[in-house]
Amino acid sequence: MSLSFENALGLHEQALKFRSQRAEVLANNLANAETPNYKARDLDFSAVLAAQQSGGSQAVSVTQTDDGHIAAESLIDQVAGLRFRNPLQPSLDGNTVDPEAEKAAYAENAIDFQASFTFLNSKFKGLMTALRGE
Repeated sequence: MSLSFENALGLHEQALKFRSQRAEVLANNLANAETPNYKARDLDFSAVLAAQQSGGSQAVSVTQTDDGHIAAESLIDQVAGLRFRNPLQPSLDGNTVDPEAEKAAYAENAIDFQASFTFLNSKFKGLMTALRGE
């Protein structure tokens, strides 16, 4: 009998990848809080989850044609998840980053990441116990 990590770990492996990519997007927003005309972005978990569960990826096909281009392996499904955030209060310079909202979203994302990580850790401990026959 073979062991399938996809069946054993469930959705939490992809959730960790999503949470780490969302942390990158939120950190980028915070880094550009003073940049004129910068538009804040966020990843929509429900859209990415729906795309993952539908089976086929709706990702835009990209090809790295030059060594100077950024590799696209770490990019989340652009069609499904990456969205511009609507500003709560518009600024005069066109920047839509609200540093307090970004910090709150980053903290929430960190808590969700830790929850998935803790769940995966307990799954691995259970698998190790089963393999040892204890």
